[in-house]
Amino acid sequence: MIDDLYYIEKHAYRTSIVHRLDARVKLLVTLAAILAIIAMPYSTKVYDLGAVLFALVVVLWAASRLSPVVYLRRLALIMPFGIFLIGFQVFVKNPYYEVFHPIATFPFGIEVYAESVQFASILLVKFIVSISFIILLSSTTRMQDLLEASGRLGLPREFTLPLGMMIRYIFVFADMFGKIRSTMETRCFDPLDRTLPYRYRLRQLGYTVGMIFIRSYEQGERTYTSMLCRGYGANASLQIRGKPLGAGEVSFFAGALALIVLSTVLIYLRP
Repeated sequence: MIDDLYYIEKHAYRTSIVHRLDARVKLLVTLAAILAIIAMPYSTKVYDLGAVLFALVVVLWAASRLSPVVYLRRLALIMPFGIFLIGFQVFVKNPYYEVFHPIATFPFGIEVYAESVQFASILLVKFIVSISFIILLSSTTRMQDLLEASGRLGLPREFTLPLGMMIRYIFVFADMFGKIRSTMETRCFDPLDRTLPYRYRLRQLGYTVGMIFIRSYEQGERTYTSMLCRGYGANASLQIRGKPLGAGEVSFFAGALALIVLSTVLIYLRP
């Protein structure tokens, strides 16, 4: 999990047309695409809108000059959660259909319905399109840039300050965990090594968890003391400077938003 955190942030520091776009533009385009695919009623029209939006993801991903393996790897990490929830829908009679036609029957009276399979496929399209835009956003935008963009868009300081602290110190915790893991490896300790006694492995993992907790507590105390020395208080806030959008960024935002809105409206109104 810690390695995935560095893996995601590493690609966000690359340089391309998409990486250089203002984070506000990418964030708003992502939100617009997710709202569009979610707002589309559950019908076969979702397939068409999903194809249009996914094509937009493909174009932007190609412009970012990132490898498709990056996208597939991150999608593979998220898909099991979506597949579990979506796959369960084929056994359920959902309220979007009035008549159900069973296509398979299993023991204990469990049946798979054609309408439920269609509903699950529509839900899968919505899930993949939404996750694809999120992967594109996080792979081309640094966490700090996303935080500043949210602040410029009006996110209250009660959210920006804690989020800024979390983003800043989550990597401190990652470094701490990496050092502890390296220490365990240099001592040839592997918690998955079945040649070691189970109770011994469990006891060492308990020591490790306790060590992480104590070091995190000590780091938190040092961080809080440093914040007080720098004037932190109830009225403290994260300073976010204003940043005007360039003509190219405005043009891209207008074009992407027009594509999303027009595609959604035209597909929705199509007989």
